[in-house]
Amino acid sequence: MNARILRIAVAVGLIGAVGLPGLVFAHGDVVPQAVDTSGLDKLGDTWRDSNPFRGNPRAIEIGASAFNQNCARCHGLGAVSGGIAPDLRYLEKGDAGDEWFKERVINGSIRNGVTYMPQFGDALGQEALWSIRSWLETVHED
Repeated sequence: MNARILRIAVAVGLIGAVGLPGLVFAHGDVVPQAVDTSGLDKLGDTWRDSNPFRGNPRAIEIGASAFNQNCARCHGLGAVSGGIAPDLRYLEKGDAGDEWFKERVINGSIRNGVTYMPQFGDALGQEALWSIRSWLETVHED
């Protein structure tokens, strides 16, 4: 009887070990969390090419919270990635980094039919996303 229970436990463990990695990489079910951007200028519908909130203390505060709510799941707390997604502390500062950031948050990332990063542009809006970018520059590392 004990050997049967042991075999079942091992089988359940193996199924979990095989199935869990697939769940970790399935980022397509991420639901964006609303971000309160009170205190920031409204930017309209047309996306800016560079971050209009760079260095803005209110935007940085909003961005820190918004990152934790929407990005840390994959990119890590404090933007310190555990390997699932890019470590955003190394994203280039200034307009060059803004270009990559804008493209990725608007379009997301899909490889071989698998969503690695959902599209956040419409869901969060550019005020929230540029705030996240503003905060990311405060934790930048070379």
